Amino acid sequence: MKEAEGATTRTASHDLPVSAEFQAFMAGNWAPTPLSGDIRLPVADLAAARRAKLSARFPGERLIVPAGELAVRSNDCDYRFRPHSAYAWLTGLTGEEQVGHVLVMEPDGPHAHEAVLYARPRSARNGTELYRDRRYGEFWVGRRPDLGEAERMTGIRCAHLDAYGTLPPGRDASRDADLATALSELRLVKDAWEIGQLQQAVDHTVAGFEDVVRALPRALAHPRGERWIEGVFGLRARAEGNGTGYETIAAAGAHACYLHWIRNEGRLDRGELLLLDAGVETDSLYTADLTRTLPLSGRFSPVQRQVYDLVLAAQDAGIAALKPGASFRDFHRAGMRVIAEGLAEWGVLQHAEGDFHRRYTLCSSGHMLGLDVHDCAQARADAYLDGVLEEGQVLTVEPGLYLQPDDETLPAELRGIGVRIEDDLVITADGAQLMSHALPRTPDAVETWMGELLGG
Repeated sequence: MKEAEGATTRTASHDLPVSAEFQAFMAGNWAPTPLSGDIRLPVADLAAARRAKLSARFPGERLIVPAGELAVRSNDCDYRFRPHSAYAWLTGLTGEEQVGHVLVMEPDGPHAHEAVLYARPRSARNGTELYRDRRYGEFWVGRRPDLGEAERMTGIRCAHLDAYGTLPPGRDASRDADLATALSELRLVKDAWEIGQLQQAVDHTVAGFEDVVRALPRALAHPRGERWIEGVFGLRARAEGNGTGYETIAAAGAHACYLHWIRNEGRLDRGELLLLDAGVETDSLYTADLTRTLPLSGRFSPVQRQVYDLVLAAQDAGIAALKPGASFRDFHRAGMRVIAEGLAEWGVLQHAEGDFHRRYTLCSSGHMLGLDVHDCAQARADAYLDGVLEEGQVLTVEPGLYLQPDDETLPAELRGIGVRIEDDLVITADGAQLMSHALPRTPDAVETWMGELLGG
């Protein structure tokens, strides 16, 4: 197929020639190594039910959901591959070997579809891909399931990826947008298995935060302590799951005033705060998203505690607003009311009315969470941002104050302080459950927790 040939041409230009005799030698005397036992994915039946829901949205239409392609990082090195979240949700397949695979749902009568997975089969033992193709060859990147094994894993009929190129055209780009919207909206409410995966991600993330606190003495001594923190958390993420669900934010001092500081190149100062925003992504690709702002000395200064307490009060107000039937925006409004009133009490604002507080908060206070850290982003506004909360939805509540170091509307002692507190919650029948309860939130509890981990 053209893609594989192109990849081979790109990466093999400096390879030594291969003689016909060597090719013949490589083609024989390989023992069979089939996958044995029950290899069906635990999520296979749930994925089938998800496909049925999608089918009902698009009667009589062919639906195409690609896993995605590799992206070049530099020359012949690709970025690590992660299949598209919609593909993973509909198939249960999450591994790096899914590169280029495509799920096609063919109309099967007026109200149903047959799913067909177009996949690259296992490298043939009598060809050269096995040992010469650096992108797809088994001896380069590892074993893929053969088509029969993939069928047993997923319950989906599988066909050779080459056959996908023979399908007749007929896709409408505007309907592609409708498909993306439907897939986002169908994922808004999580089933019990998904909530379990998210809880696992949260639990591993809590362990990663504990690792970071234990590593603070070495990070404080390093000229790029922020990056030391990033590396410590990344070790936990790779050891326990697929990796991080997004680029870790390890922002010390005034760097915490940048919402998405991922350079992580700064030194740590014991007199400052560290804002750590990080999440472990499980092997099933569900991610946590937690933030804590930690005193690098182990104790909050009075002004640091003042800012932290206001953000915590805003988060408490936001969490209290979570319940089925509430507007999605209610928790943000509740938190920002607290922030505005607090800033007025400090004298930073003349009054709490209007939107002047946004100079110091900059963004909204939470989002849906799932396979994507900002999950279900293609959903229509009336189903998400302007919709109401439902039991089974998982979301973050993460108010923050970002007091820029050069902001002359602030007293000098407040400038350069950034605080965010972020937790993951699942909407229940009568409110919300704090999935990240194992990670301390109050300043006293944070100080005690850090002291215990540091042996103080």
